[in-house]
Amino acid sequence: MNKQNLWFLTLFSLILILGAYYITMPNSLLEKVAEETDKIKTSKQKVINEVKEESPLVAMRVNLQEERQEKMDGLQEKLTKDTLSNEEKNNVYEELKYLNEVQGTEEKIEKEIKKEYKIDCFIKIENNNVNAVCVSDKHDSTIANNIMRLIQKEYDNKLDITVKFQKK
Repeated sequence: MNKQNLWFLTLFSLILILGAYYITMPNSLLEKVAEETDKIKTSKQKVINEVKEESPLVAMRVNLQEERQEKMDGLQEKLTKDTLSNEEKNNVYEELKYLNEVQGTEEKIEKEIKKEYKIDCFIKIENNNVNAVCVSDKHDSTIANNIMRLIQKEYDNKLDITVKFQKK
């Protein structure tokens, strides 16, 4: 028996045992789990609402993170389906990889802007469009142009970059 078969049997046994445990669990325990899940969802929504009230940049980051997480969850679910061909699975994997790269690039650019210009910014990259929202009392076209150059230097291809300023 090779390692792959051993892993398969081990995981299959674990799934079988957990399935049997789940089926034989008392309903009261399942109801408690459902109640706890509802409490967690409610508290998460409260935190999100509090964050939205606190800072516009934080609220934008939270919304973007939620959107991306939903998209990534959907892609990961697709990836586990047996009906997809290898090429389709590869495309889904590449899209997941791209989303992770975009998120990393956004964070990197935000840090560079903060370091270079002492301005808090929110960066959102979608295809060839980059939106930057900066919180600053000073709305300076020179700073906006410099931010656009800083963003553009991360890419070889030409981007459509928008820089907006919001007051603190």
